Amino acid sequence: MSIESLIQKGTVEAMKSLYGADLPENQVQVQNTRKEFEGDITVVVFPFLRYSKKGPEQTAEDLGKYLVENIETVENYNVIKGFLNLEISQSYWLDVLKNSFTSSEYGLKPVTDDSELVMVEYSSPNTNKPLHLGHIRNNLLGFSISEILKANGKKVVMTNIVNDRGIHICKSMYAWKQWGNGETPESTGMKGDHLVGKYYVEFDKHYKAEIAELVEKGVSKEEAENQAPSIIAARELLRKWEAKDEETVELWKMMNNWVYAGFDVTYKTLGVGFDKIYYESDTYLIGKEEVLRGLEEGTFERREDNSVWADLTGDGLDQKILLRSDGTSVYMTQDIGTAKMRFNDYSIDKMVYVVGNEQNYHFQVLAILLDKLGFSWGKDLYHFSYGMVELPSGKMKSREGTVVDADDLVDNMVEVAREMSAELGKLDSLTGDDAENTFKMIALGALKYFILKVDPRKNMMFNPEESIDFNGNTGPFIQYTYARIKSVLRKAADQNITIDENVAVESLSSKEKDLVKRISLFPAAVEEAGDNYSPAIIANYCYELVKEFNQFYHDHTILGEANESVKNFRLVLASAVGKLVQTGMGLLGVEMPERM
Repeated sequence: MSIESLIQKGTVEAMKSLYGADLPENQVQVQNTRKEFEGDITVVVFPFLRYSKKGPEQTAEDLGKYLVENIETVENYNVIKGFLNLEISQSYWLDVLKNSFTSSEYGLKPVTDDSELVMVEYSSPNTNKPLHLGHIRNNLLGFSISEILKANGKKVVMTNIVNDRGIHICKSMYAWKQWGNGETPESTGMKGDHLVGKYYVEFDKHYKAEIAELVEKGVSKEEAENQAPSIIAARELLRKWEAKDEETVELWKMMNNWVYAGFDVTYKTLGVGFDKIYYESDTYLIGKEEVLRGLEEGTFERREDNSVWADLTGDGLDQKILLRSDGTSVYMTQDIGTAKMRFNDYSIDKMVYVVGNEQNYHFQVLAILLDKLGFSWGKDLYHFSYGMVELPSGKMKSREGTVVDADDLVDNMVEVAREMSAELGKLDSLTGDDAENTFKMIALGALKYFILKVDPRKNMMFNPEESIDFNGNTGPFIQYTYARIKSVLRKAADQNITIDENVAVESLSSKEKDLVKRISLFPAAVEEAGDNYSPAIIANYCYELVKEFNQFYHDHTILGEANESVKNFRLVLASAVGKLVQTGMGLLGVEMPERM
């Protein structure tokens, strides 16, 4: 039991014993004592005054005496107005340190047969272009949330829905047929997703030119957008694909396989993966079946143009199209089918969609439609809605000129890491492959940490140079501190020093105690991050931990300490911090270099 829980439980008992009050445990506010006051844990007394019928100071005195007498780890107390500051015994902090040092699972909850099964969907790319900066935030959030849920004892299935059909891919297919001259990834040396993306841009260029030409002839812009030869051809390809025209399907398979191969390279670079991948081309038919069932049952309605709609005005929303007049499906149709397939495939207790906040309305509608179709789990779906991420204008250019390509961004980050490391002389001792691997580790650590340290629900600006700063709240700063700890431990091993888990010191300095207290907060940080689906909580815990370690390291020698017991204690402390930093950053998908 954590010291916070122990104090909360003891306070509830004290309220009953002292004042005959039945106080819910969640009404006990416990926090770390501010550094300008003596003590370790502070209890806010003001909520108890209605039970004690006394002033805040006297109530705090009563409670302080009770806790010292009844909880062994509470040694002393002091009262500052309505705040009770408790001093926790040194033996408790040493036990925390020993536990964090010896246990590889410190702060993590085990997965059991009875654990809740959570499916997390993330990435969800279209097969008409490469992954971009927005996909990077999505993939990093989805992967990290999955790892954090596992750390909280959940069974997790990481899944991806690939939007591999529809008008978007037909646009790329048409453009390649018209202007591709048989190009392939092999013949061009381009990644497959980039090649297909090139023809998506090519389609758009010709389509806009056709619209402009029609408008010049007096056609309205709206009519021109529908009458342009390119869009008519793309729609015909979609119709032929849904009719299973052999030539169209073969072209679709070929170009999608190019894209999948490209995506796999990017996913591997980012260090993310999936347990199960669904494809819209498989799920949309199930969705169409469900929509037609809803039509038969009177849940949905067919209009004069043969399109099928859901009227959600009674739910405070609007009307939503589910099948177009030509019978082709929309994203909502596919999502209905995917949801049904997933719940048939797995006994899911919770479904989490990691999708940007521009889709808030979409998932609000999806939950209602699934509920109307009779799926009991419909309204329990959780949309993890995150904000958009952008780069400062002019920092980088993408291959398409409109979005920031994920591969370009990572390559650029590696170059920035190389340049800044050379400028600062950080990796002068490393050469060849070791240096190159470390550059990549720093670059990806900087990228992942900078994106994940921000409250995911907020929009953010990503600055590559700022993210690779070796000082401040950055991934490289945390990586550098970890490498420093590993260096100390290697030197200890070189000196044949055996680290003993049974730490015994007469007293702890304020910096040493602050560091152990920070270690003690890790389990609560993991739990809070899981409850809130927030990697930012883990990221900022890791930063505060290494910041605390650096303050300790600045004021105390480790290997130069003459007292053997103190030296052993500090080695245990450094080792425990290193393990927690590696565990915490691992939950963010960040690798930690042994040397920097």
